[in-house]
Amino acid sequence: MKSRLLAGVAAVVLAIIGALLVVSYANGADERAVKNLEPVDVLVVAKPVPAGTPVESLLPFLTSQKLPGTSVAKSALKSLDGQAGKVTAVDLVPGEQLVAERLAAPETNQSGGAIKVPEGLQEISFQLEAQRVVGGQLTPGDHIGIFISLKAGGLAARPDAETTQLTLHKVLLTAVQGAPVQTATPQPSESASGAAPAPAPPVPAGPLILTVAVNDVDASKIVYGSEFGTLWLSKEPLNAIDSGRPGIMTKPEVYK
Repeated sequence: MKSRLLAGVAAVVLAIIGALLVVSYANGADERAVKNLEPVDVLVVAKPVPAGTPVESLLPFLTSQKLPGTSVAKSALKSLDGQAGKVTAVDLVPGEQLVAERLAAPETNQSGGAIKVPEGLQEISFQLEAQRVVGGQLTPGDHIGIFISLKAGGLAARPDAETTQLTLHKVLLTAVQGAPVQTATPQPSESASGAAPAPAPPVPAGPLILTVAVNDVDASKIVYGSEFGTLWLSKEPLNAIDSGRPGIMTKPEVYK
């Protein structure tokens, strides 16, 4: 009788210990996963920040997060050291990493929002219609995705296949030429609900010329796509998720 009682108590104790070990392991799983990816502490936007905000006023809008090194932008800031006197060149949205290109000298920002090109990159321009440029609503400082479509030759195994791929991710946009200037417009009459609908942003009347900062290999891809294929852009902030699927879009992939 005693032996059965002791065996039962031992089983309960072992079960409790096992449960505690499982909980402990689960709680540490995320931390171990990040640790294995060489984590880096970077500044991340926690609250919306309007363009023109002085660096000295930024801290309440930021938080420091430990992120896997592979997902941290090369120009991401770990602190605001050395950034005194600058202002935000564009609006900052929650969740994005604070990168050096988002900060600029006040006079530079006021003169048109010129964006400093990160060291080691080069600028290249191409021309697209508004519908291929997020309706013409992109602004310098945005990060974009560049889709390249080819009529043929995109797949070695299927040289005649038409293909599309999001080839370049989170590319820094340094200039936009041809976008309409936002001007004051008469307020529309109120709707039946009493609220006046917000006016739609203006659409460019003609094509836009966009300038991006990329390395030499990506510059060649953009030129090739412009010359022998077609380009399409997306607004791809630094915190946008890349599922990686499918790598290359073909007709059979469209309905999957």
